[in-house]
Amino acid sequence: MATPAPKCPKPMKATSNGVFQGDDPLDYALPLAIVQICLVLVLTRVLAYVLRPLRQPRVVAEIIGGILLGPSALGRSEKYLHTIFPPKSLTVLDTLANLGLLFFLFLVGLELDPKSLRRTGKKALCIAGAGITVPFLLGIGTSFALRSTISQGVKQAPFLVFMGVALSITAFPVLARILAELKLLTTDVGRMAMSAAAVNDVAAWILLALAIALSGSGSSPLVSLWVLLSGAGFVALCIFVGPPIFKWMAGRCSDGEHVDEIYVCATLAAVLAAGFVTDTIGIHALFGAFVLGVLVPKEGPFAGALVEKVEDLVSGLFLPLYFVSSGLKTNVATIQGAQSWGLLVLVIFTSCVGKIVGTIVVSLLCKMPIQEALTLGFLMNTKGLVELIVLNIGKDRGVLNDQTFAIMVLMALFTTFITTPIVISIYKPAKLAVTKYKHRTIQRKDASKQVRLLSCFHSTKNIPTLINLIEVSRGTQKKEGLRVYAMHLMELSERPSAILMVNKAKKNGLPFWNKEEASDSNQVVVAFETFEQLSQVSIRPTTAISPMSTMHEDIITSAETKRVAMIILPFHKHQRLDGHFETTRNDLRNVNRKVLQQAPCSVGILVDRGLGGASHVSASNVDFTITILFFGGHDDREALAYGMRMAEHPGVTLVVVRLLVDPEVAGGSVKLDMNQNSTPDNQPQDEVVISSLKQRISNNASIKYEERTVKDAAQTLDAIKSHNRCNLFLVGRMPEGQVIASLNKNSECPELGPIGNLLISSEYSTTASIFVVQQYRSQLSQDALSSLEEGEISDGNESN
Repeated sequence: MATPAPKCPKPMKATSNGVFQGDDPLDYALPLAIVQICLVLVLTRVLAYVLRPLRQPRVVAEIIGGILLGPSALGRSEKYLHTIFPPKSLTVLDTLANLGLLFFLFLVGLELDPKSLRRTGKKALCIAGAGITVPFLLGIGTSFALRSTISQGVKQAPFLVFMGVALSITAFPVLARILAELKLLTTDVGRMAMSAAAVNDVAAWILLALAIALSGSGSSPLVSLWVLLSGAGFVALCIFVGPPIFKWMAGRCSDGEHVDEIYVCATLAAVLAAGFVTDTIGIHALFGAFVLGVLVPKEGPFAGALVEKVEDLVSGLFLPLYFVSSGLKTNVATIQGAQSWGLLVLVIFTSCVGKIVGTIVVSLLCKMPIQEALTLGFLMNTKGLVELIVLNIGKDRGVLNDQTFAIMVLMALFTTFITTPIVISIYKPAKLAVTKYKHRTIQRKDASKQVRLLSCFHSTKNIPTLINLIEVSRGTQKKEGLRVYAMHLMELSERPSAILMVNKAKKNGLPFWNKEEASDSNQVVVAFETFEQLSQVSIRPTTAISPMSTMHEDIITSAETKRVAMIILPFHKHQRLDGHFETTRNDLRNVNRKVLQQAPCSVGILVDRGLGGASHVSASNVDFTITILFFGGHDDREALAYGMRMAEHPGVTLVVVRLLVDPEVAGGSVKLDMNQNSTPDNQPQDEVVISSLKQRISNNASIKYEERTVKDAAQTLDAIKSHNRCNLFLVGRMPEGQVIASLNKNSECPELGPIGNLLISSEYSTTASIFVVQQYRSQLSQDALSSLEEGEISDGNESN
């Protein structure tokens, strides 16, 4: 009697009628998919949080999460596996995962700029070539050991190529994230790693296409040839047809306006169509999406809009499903016995040796320092999502069995996990920074020496005032007299496409521009270039790409390596139309506070009220009145030194107002704060700078000096209010002396000090911008430090 054929499980319906009508929601596709997605998201995010102290990229947490949800850990329970991931649900799960992967590979293609690949130097090409060739050959060697033991019976040609590709891949997106986290993006090692990884990425996709073509089920080799030729024809067709259409679409998207929805929909539909074509050819649907992503123009708002529409849903919801889909195929329990574990060690060893040694040898031949060559070797050994894609395709095509697949997944996890700790231990660019330099303040004995400023900005709104401040700071020296490093502060978010900004690096050293500000970027670049040509100032734009929590480290390191005398920071609030200030972002305040505490030079905070209007004022049209309120002390002397430099500009009138206590009350009615360093030593120094100022006045009619004696806080306020009709106030952050001791020092923004807070308060009416200065000292006064610490405590109570 013939045995009955096994019954196929009934296809799952999409939605249930609910538990009250006797339905189990987990027997239906949609509720089950929701449970699976939520479980994956919770587990991967928790793991990412746990691994954060180890500085691991999120992909490590997602790979581990996938393995834990599969048969290696939780999946050992049959009840769990058949309830949450029943076999009949895997088709829906894989479809969603691959759909998410399709669009994610489109985003990866968007990150690769063909123009930058064409500009890749010979050194990066040689390093990339060695990083592919050596591990590829070792992978082929390893494949013979595997075929003779645990992978008997598989086709030789596709297995050789799959093993070679799996060992030679460098994960470009993961590498970029690691470099950003370690603050190596803008270093020589980081730039070299990014260039070599981009070349490696493209080569890996070409080799993968070859591997897929060879792994077809057709017995005739002509089938593989047809697949390869059809794939090459598809790519050629896309190269000829795609760019003109995408350029036309990008050209129709005007700067400063929202991208029309029809263009976004048309592009996403084209991605799906390209995936269908490559799947029909027999390569893989992912290739079509990746190729289209590479061909989309990277300039202008179009690419940014595509990322904005697609990224969060894809990388946040659908992509983690791919790691689960991969984890369900990974059973670590299949690695049993000394032979299997020995093969795992062999695969990890050959992967690391091939990639690391190959990269190091070529790097040394290219005359790179040994420390940088070693770092580059470990960075290029980073694996990630692309590695998993290769392994999953190999598994689905029957090229990799369960045991080989598990070994290769663990190899990818191990090599990525070790990258960050090893790079941190062997490469410390901060140690290479020059920490000793002389001119850390504006106030100096020889005023003719070059002044270097690091001017920071986080949005295009800061640019006009910043340029006008630089204009009046240039003095009368030649172009070498003032060098300004204009640093764009860009937040590195958790979003993968934050790496897009890396690819917008210009060869001429101009900053990367954020996609939200893409419409303004050309205007800003033109503004800086035009200003440099018209003025006697050397401007070097640079960029800090970092999480806000560590942005201050980038600023401080940059100031130290560039040997600047002053860091200029934007105030964390902006002025509304009604004149009141509103917090832009509170984490910018924390950046300012940490820089004030740890800066290796003087610091200035610029409160922007539109100095000179909304555009750059040319040198011949400058007509500014700048007022310095001088009470005494280190910070006030630094403000005065800066003001004296400004006074050299022919369009600037400098008014110095010195506030002194009335002799009648100087005897003791004003209580002194002895923690302020208001020692007798400070008074002669104040007299020296005032005496020097008086000598300058005799030769310079644009400088005016007046002394005001005051008896109490009310008279001090009146004296300050009488000078509200100026363009810029220049004040010290922590003034010293008897007059300032009489003022109420409880302030909302301690980083501005008592006078800065007074000038931004609603009680004081003025349209003048404010520049608050803190002079560098090897050890700040206790009062200066404690005021910043008090501000940290009161952060939670701040209202806009």
